[in-house]
Amino acid sequence: MARKILVIHGPNLDLLGKRQTDVYGKTTLEDIDKELLLLAKELKFDVETVQINGEGEIVEAINRSKGEFEGIVINPGAYTHYSVAIRDSLSAASIPVVEVHLSNIYSREEFRHRSVIAPIAQGQISGFGKDSYLLGLRAISTILNSSRTK
Repeated sequence: MARKILVIHGPNLDLLGKRQTDVYGKTTLEDIDKELLLLAKELKFDVETVQINGEGEIVEAINRSKGEFEGIVINPGAYTHYSVAIRDSLSAASIPVVEVHLSNIYSREEFRHRSVIAPIAQGQISGFGKDSYLLGLRAISTILNSSRTK
C-alpha cells in the first residue's frame, strides 16, 4: 500500500496568481500542485491535493483522512486565525500535521499573527511562497519516516 499525504488548500487559494499578487505572487495553485506531485514522487509518497473554500468541507475532508492518509499538510487560509472546528478535527485525526502559509503571517496585519492551528501541528512554515508547501511536504515526510524507525 502506498504511503499517502493529504494536502489541503484552504479558502481563496484557487485564486492564486490572480488575487493579491503583491502578497501571494503569480504562481497558481496548479503550479504548486504540480511541484508537490513531483516532490512526493522523489520522497516516495503519494500526495492528494484538494482545494476547499468552506470550513465544514475542510472538516469533513480531515475527518475522512484517518486511516487513508499518514499525514496532512494544510494551508487553512483565513481559517488559521479562528477555526476551532478545523483545529479540533485535525487534533482528532491523530496524524501528523504541518501548517503552511505562502506569506509570512507574522509580518502582516495583527489579526493574522495568531494561529489556532499551530499549537496542535508538528510545525508551521510561512513566508516562502510556493516553497512553503514544498518545505511542508519535506517536513511531514521526515516526521513520518522518523516515526517508522522508532
